[in-house]
Amino acid sequence: MSFMMMVCLVGMIVGLIAVASNPSPYFGALGLVMVSGMGCGVLTYCGSPFLALILFLIYLGGMLVVFAYSAALAAEPFPETWGDRTVMGYTVMYSVFLLSVTSILGRQWSGSFPGWADEWGPFYVFRADNGGVAVMYSEGGWMLVVGAGVLLLTLFVVLELTRGLNRGALRAV
Repeated sequence: MSFMMMVCLVGMIVGLIAVASNPSPYFGALGLVMVSGMGCGVLTYCGSPFLALILFLIYLGGMLVVFAYSAALAAEPFPETWGDRTVMGYTVMYSVFLLSVTSILGRQWSGSFPGWADEWGPFYVFRADNGGVAVMYSEGGWMLVVGAGVLLLTLFVVLELTRGLNRGALRAV
């Protein structure tokens, strides 16, 4: 189990470096999907599988919309790949920076992990993530409605900004 947790954490860091170092939206979206999957794997191993599933589905839905808009706005015939010199230079720079920060602060981070969500598992009737879902829908339902309204407003704003001078069937011929 600790090996799979380490694989998820390393995959998450590699995905974050891939997102930060690549200017092309195609490969950046692939890196974000990788980070999302690995982060949800970490949540699953920490004892919150339902929260990980919900976050993964919501995040992938949002990423689909963002990727569609960014790919439509930045239609490059030959996007920069991970093998290009500039992208590889950024990747090496971010990796060296991350390794140096980790080597400097590694001793301070080792004892600060708070524990798992199911640490007292035999003594609880419900799992930690099930109680959070109940609270989210009972006391935070209004926030879900506000969040959905803001996302709908954002969708209309982005559509209006990217529309340009095309008016569809109403334009003058």
